[in-house]
Amino acid sequence: MARLPRLVVPHHLHHLVASGNNGQPVFLDDHDYPQFLDWLREAAQQQRVALHGYALLPGRVHLLATPADEPGLGRMMQAVGRHYVPWFNARHARTGSLWEGRFRATVIDAREYFSACAHWVEYQPVLAGLAADMAAYPWSSHAHHLGLRKQAWLTDHPVYWSLGNTPFEREAAFQRLCASPPDPRTAELIDAATRKSWALGGEAFQASLAKLTDRRLQPARRGRPPRAAEARGEAA
Repeated sequence: MARLPRLVVPHHLHHLVASGNNGQPVFLDDHDYPQFLDWLREAAQQQRVALHGYALLPGRVHLLATPADEPGLGRMMQAVGRHYVPWFNARHARTGSLWEGRFRATVIDAREYFSACAHWVEYQPVLAGLAADMAAYPWSSHAHHLGLRKQAWLTDHPVYWSLGNTPFEREAAFQRLCASPPDPRTAELIDAATRKSWALGGEAFQASLAKLTDRRLQPARRGRPPRAAEARGEAA
């Protein structure tokens, strides 16, 4: 069966995950992370992709982004790879591929899931045992959203802006949202949608997306389709 094209819908929120090939690290020390971010920032600007959040872990990358056009996400990640992979290989005396094939992505209903997805993404270092709390981890956007370390190249999502009328109100509201670990059920929905590249949102959101793309948004129903006679309720 032919592989479905990646689901990308311009001007909508996407969650992206890129993992190391065979589970290998893509960051080995504190020099790798900022270099990756430098090329990511440059590529996002060139491809008109708004970056809203991120978490860089030793073996994978999580991004929250909104592209201005359909090719933008793919071109951004390709541009980063063209710079980062040879630099990483030369620096660490290695050869071969670094990433595990194509990055994974899903389109998300931002109004319903942005805050939960940002929380889940920025919680990944804690979940992986890399930090005691979210704000202590230097390679995620959590400190930016709390106002502890502003990164001008990040674009605050409209849903984040709706949390308050001032920066202090927004930062305090986001901190309250992240006071507890992510809801397990919501985390499972985000993870599954990203791994399988299916849109995440309710029926109205799915219907609106269907008008913007020809790509299937949800898995096809299993089993053989009913015969015409059975579909009409007639005897076989």
